[in-house]
Amino acid sequence: MESKAVHPLHQIAQTPTYKLLLKQWLKEEELILNRLSLKETQIDSARQEITHLYCLFHSTALLLLFVAASHQSGPHLCKRSWLPSLCSLLCSLEFIWAIWYKTDVECHLEKMLDREKEDSKLLAKCVEELKRKGVEFDLLKEVDALRRAKSLRVESKPVRKWSDYRIGFL
Repeated sequence: MESKAVHPLHQIAQTPTYKLLLKQWLKEEELILNRLSLKETQIDSARQEITHLYCLFHSTALLLLFVAASHQSGPHLCKRSWLPSLCSLLCSLEFIWAIWYKTDVECHLEKMLDREKEDSKLLAKCVEELKRKGVEFDLLKEVDALRRAKSLRVESKPVRKWSDYRIGFL
């Protein structure tokens, strides 16, 4: 009678090295999923802040227009009409700068999220291969392929600080 072919997961369970590797990769998958969830929450928060800034900008602009229109009586206001205009311009520039910064933060977070998703796909592929092949899984070849895939990615530049935007904008 021929011996039954041993299932790859049973082979992994009998081999301490492969068993440990599978546990580590499954734990890493869980950590990546947690980071994905955190990044998605941060992106949602950044988008919400951008929306609030837009609403605040428009409400402030409408308020300034209303106040300026309601106090347009008397010849003495014409001499200093540049003051409300200058305040409005500075306020508008600050809002535009803040929205620009938050948009850059959102783009950076989206790039990081895409990178985490790519890591998750690569790791899931390796876990699936390990589960499918069992002890026939070539550790050196597959792990090197994973490392090469990660190292070939281009690093994104970090988000600039608030002060960099203020100087660059003005």
